Amino acid sequence: MNLSHLRGILTYVPEFRDKTFVIALDGAVIAHENFSHVVLDLAVLRSLNIRVVVVHGIGWQLTQAAKQSHFTPSNIDGTGVTDRPTLELAIQVANHVTHQILEALTSCDLRACYANAITAYPYGILRGVDQEFTGKVEKVDVSFLRDLLSHQIIPVLPPLGFDGEGKTFRVNSDGVALAVAEALGATKIIFLCSYAGIERSGRLIRQLPVTEAESWLKKDRPTLEPHLRSKLEHAVRACRRGVSRVHIVDGRVNEALLTEVFSREGTGTMIYADEYESIRPANKKDVRVILDLIRESMEVEELAYRSREDVANRITDYYVFELDRTVVGCVALHSYPETGQGEIACLHVARGHENKGLGRKLVSFAENVARSRGLRQVFALSTQAYTFFQQKMGFREETPQILPESRRKRYEESGRKSKILVKDLTG
Repeated sequence: MNLSHLRGILTYVPEFRDKTFVIALDGAVIAHENFSHVVLDLAVLRSLNIRVVVVHGIGWQLTQAAKQSHFTPSNIDGTGVTDRPTLELAIQVANHVTHQILEALTSCDLRACYANAITAYPYGILRGVDQEFTGKVEKVDVSFLRDLLSHQIIPVLPPLGFDGEGKTFRVNSDGVALAVAEALGATKIIFLCSYAGIERSGRLIRQLPVTEAESWLKKDRPTLEPHLRSKLEHAVRACRRGVSRVHIVDGRVNEALLTEVFSREGTGTMIYADEYESIRPANKKDVRVILDLIRESMEVEELAYRSREDVANRITDYYVFELDRTVVGCVALHSYPETGQGEIACLHVARGHENKGLGRKLVSFAENVARSRGLRQVFALSTQAYTFFQQKMGFREETPQILPESRRKRYEESGRKSKILVKDLTG
């Protein structure tokens, strides 16, 4: 990891410190040679005071064990019928995999333990078929898990649960990850699996709003692979239950976990809750509202002067942040397709709503719009907010030569001597 990567990580530290991440490991990732690197990535997260809970699957290991025993399991992933022989084999495999994870974490000087924190009850009879020893999560022992986390201990949870009488049930690991994340109020669920993320028409989808994910599930559900459908379904439920970000990442790729968490581009697919629903394109009725919002900042020269005509003529470039039907922030994205660049401009948050992350959301939204337009780079010109762009949003300072010719001319004519901040959207 080079110096620029380290700087990138450090910009996220204040945002993620003391937050909880649920890391859901597919069995195939644990069996892969890159698993030792995944454990090192977990050590990095812990070193930054991020609380980590590990939930693991056993599908790959259960399949291998069944082949060696010349045995046909009734179910692999904990979503179908689990008969007694399959349950017994699943318990053996789960215990082995849990122990393997504990060994790996200990080798990196991380304290961890097996956490019997899942209360489960029988799935029951589904469409006339008794699911036998397949269970669903009834309750998560939150106080137990929080006590472990407060003592810097990583809880490791297998895809098993127990009822009040001590009976064991096979549960789906994606469901365990969802239940644990919801109970703990986790910031993220990160599914580390054996594929790159969610692809459509051969293209990896980097970011997916939960509303689009829901629509996709309704329309294309029958055509989705079962493992992908499970991840997508649980991601949607997580976002609807308070988990703001769910990531689907290829755990076989070195440093994929860190890249996904500590870069804007990531490596896999991020499904996010609709916090951006509050951000909408501006319309002609918003011209006066925007001018009223930014007037004071223009008077003290925090923002360059814009006339009513200026804003009206480029209103399609503007976006506003609305809370309770009141506009409390704005941003503009001016595109320069000839150079593959976009300018993030007129960023402003109303007094009384500052220091709540709205500025970050507006800039991130503008970056996403720029990516959707195929732009490779964004820049911002600032006389007083340049530290925000550098320290919070990962921009770097550049010379005027980086600007498109038409924008450079206006920059030189303005005499404001703004700092030029640039951020690449690719790579």
